[in-house]
Amino acid sequence: MAVRVVIAEDEAIIRLDLKETLEEEGYEVVGETGRGDEAVKLVRELEPDVAILDIKMPGLDGLAAAREIAAERICAVLILTAFSQRDLIEEARDAGAQAYLVKPFERSELVPAVEVALGRFAEIKALHEQTASLEEQLETRKVVDRAKGRLMDEFGMTESAAFNFIQKRAMSERVTMREISRRVIEGELRPDDA
Repeated sequence: MAVRVVIAEDEAIIRLDLKETLEEEGYEVVGETGRGDEAVKLVRELEPDVAILDIKMPGLDGLAAAREIAAERICAVLILTAFSQRDLIEEARDAGAQAYLVKPFERSELVPAVEVALGRFAEIKALHEQTASLEEQLETRKVVDRAKGRLMDEFGMTESAAFNFIQKRAMSERVTMREISRRVIEGELRPDDA
């Protein structure tokens, strides 16, 4: 499946050149605009794989648009700039851009920049999912430990017996150990209910 792109560049000639180049390289340009605020709207509606944003645009500049898109983790962001000043490049990175390209750019520089942005975005997304998963695991462990404590205190069970009770009950009811633990903590489920 082709990589889907939204282009936001206020200079029509550059926007057209970008679109032609990308399409010739096998990318699918699904949206284009000359305004930053419209770029954010298009990205939210079309959910492309990458957004190419010029820094200087009416409505909302490329950095502000990049911040909004990056905050929602919708897609990769490639910033276009006519300036190669260090501070702007750092600002672009801080705004959540995964790559940047200095204008005027060579045709041969565009695809690698898009691919870098896509690769970095995939890493960021994977790390976020892993973090969320680890937070979920930690939360589950806390709830299971509280339930084991209650079973040990109130019913004189050993720690391993308490864990086994929670595990077996979760398997037999086809629910998570977290759900069984919640019911034990809230007094809805007791070992003598089995």
